[in-house]
Amino acid sequence: MSRLKKRSRLTRLADFLFECGMLRKTPRTGYQFLGTGAENVAEHSFRTAVIGFVLAQMAGANKERTAMMCLFHDLHEARTGDFNYVAHMYNASQRTRALADALSGTGLDDDLMPLWRELEETESVEARLAQDADQLDLIVNLKEQSDLGNAYADKWLSAAVKRIRTPEGKKLAKAVMETDHTDWWFLGPDESWWEKKNGSRKDLPKISPHCQAAPEAEDSGDEDGQ
Repeated sequence: MSRLKKRSRLTRLADFLFECGMLRKTPRTGYQFLGTGAENVAEHSFRTAVIGFVLAQMAGANKERTAMMCLFHDLHEARTGDFNYVAHMYNASQRTRALADALSGTGLDDDLMPLWRELEETESVEARLAQDADQLDLIVNLKEQSDLGNAYADKWLSAAVKRIRTPEGKKLAKAVMETDHTDWWFLGPDESWWEKKNGSRKDLPKISPHCQAAPEAEDSGDEDGQ
């Protein structure tokens, strides 16, 4: 019998949080074939959850349930690691068992295991949106690598786009494919900003007196003080 079964629920919750942290150290292994780009499973899970929320909002589906499915969809990889498509040809992981073991004793089983089963069965609209969100996060990454000149990313994109199932997923994938990954920041300032002394502060737009911000504290160099 595992010695973890003797631990209190609070201790198991602490164990669980440490285990979740392993996803920061677990690389998404497909990029070793692409040749460029890199991310860990925690990074992938975060944006997948955001995309799932967006897709559910577009579809009029349950946003919270969709996002929760996305957030925890790869939690088992803290134990199994990430299997790329080549690895799947030769290996199989016990994903459901790994997730159940991770949740054992935490009291989270009744909340998360049904979401996992729903995601795996893909019968609900939320599950299908969550599956699309998983692919769309990959598509967004591949589009960035394509914009940066990796021609192989285009081949991967062609295959990934075909895996999208929902109308909302297809619309969002189309928008991603048609958008330069730098537009959100490069086109933000007025065009003249780039021509004025590298964006000198004296050339920035004036702030209305009604919107005057409080005096800035001395910049520590890090937003959260770490």
